[in-house]
Amino acid sequence: MVRLHFACPLILAVLCGSILPVASEDLFPFGSELMLDVAPMHGSKRVPMIEIEDDGSASIDLWCASLRAQATLDGDSITIVPSQTQNDTSGGQCESDRQASDAEILSALRAATNWRRAGEIIELSGPATLRFRLMTN
Repeated sequence: MVRLHFACPLILAVLCGSILPVASEDLFPFGSELMLDVAPMHGSKRVPMIEIEDDGSASIDLWCASLRAQATLDGDSITIVPSQTQNDTSGGQCESDRQASDAEILSALRAATNWRRAGEIIELSGPATLRFRLMTN
């Protein structure tokens, strides 16, 4: 009987400890920086990033430009509406391949319809899939 008395709390603690991390992985990481899972382009250390706040306001940093956006999440659905104004943060030195990549990423963000999380990986999917890494530093 004494063993059972000590075993029950132990079993409960193990079960709760194994359930809680799984539940947090189902949540969108609001307020966290998400870095596009790609290598930097030649001659740059910059990698595109997105951060979505609890209220849906978002900041997007691309290869050359930075802009604001509004994101709406409902379950595993997502809609991202970027602002029309873009700030070229490269000082006018952005190469045409980076500008084209910015346009592709922006198009994929606009067309994203779903998201999913697997640990520190967040995927935004639609006609194209963008894979981001949750920055935990």
